[in-house]
Amino acid sequence: MVLEQGAEGILHWMRRNVADLIAVARSGGDSVASLAVGFGGIIESATGRILTSVQVKGWKDCMLRDWFQDAFGLPAVILNDTVAGGYGEYTRGTGRGTRVFFYTNIGSGIGGCLIIDGQCYDGLGYGAAYFGHTYIPDWTAAQPGVRRKVEDMCSGWAVERRLRSPGYVPAGSLLLEMCGGRCEALRCPMLGKAGQQGDAFALAEIERIADSLATGLSNVITLFSPECVAIGGGVANMGDVLLDPVRRMVAERVFISAVDRYRIVQCAFGDQAVPVGSVLYAARHLAG
Repeated sequence: MVLEQGAEGILHWMRRNVADLIAVARSGGDSVASLAVGFGGIIESATGRILTSVQVKGWKDCMLRDWFQDAFGLPAVILNDTVAGGYGEYTRGTGRGTRVFFYTNIGSGIGGCLIIDGQCYDGLGYGAAYFGHTYIPDWTAAQPGVRRKVEDMCSGWAVERRLRSPGYVPAGSLLLEMCGGRCEALRCPMLGKAGQQGDAFALAEIERIADSLATGLSNVITLFSPECVAIGGGVANMGDVLLDPVRRMVAERVFISAVDRYRIVQCAFGDQAVPVGSVLYAARHLAG
């Protein structure tokens, strides 16, 4: 319901609930020095201004850092949610000890975070490494040569849109049993569970998703040669039933310079990567 209300509804929820969280922390004897916010959209890094959100309405030109500081009287850091997740993984998770690290979340949308020598690469100050907005072949198109964004093919919302299309999941698939025959109730975790149980359709669909992800990731690895690629977000919670075919296909496509010099892993912090990374990032950058 809050998401349907767009930016206005979300900020109203934040004003009420963040104040309560601050009060609870202080009542327990903790001090609250700053606020750390991971936002799913494009941010002007120097000012904390939101340019836009691809997923949620109402955010255009919102001065989000100013809003948080005015609302709660504390300094605030605003960063892209995938950058937050990537920073957390780099400093305390799967990226520890690496020089070049790439993180992507595969959830309702798909983002990217490239870290080189401890610094999140920020392009011209509006973010960079927007992996989900690079283009790959569209296997669902009736005509050959059609291209779509990685996010439009592989995000959780994209996967669920396909699964919920009448007739897309064939009769006899475990998926229909899991949703009680109501395709509109299908969710990504069901696809992973059906694949783990050997359902032929689920495995074929996961293979198609892996194929698309591998095309994009092999390009990232060829371009930047990260030592580690960490994948987070809800779709990644499928685990190795998804990641194993991704690893196999990337190995077939990546340029020879990177062969055996990278690893692809599921992120360590799971669904907590964004809040963990936001706090770590704010602690470092506000202290400096």
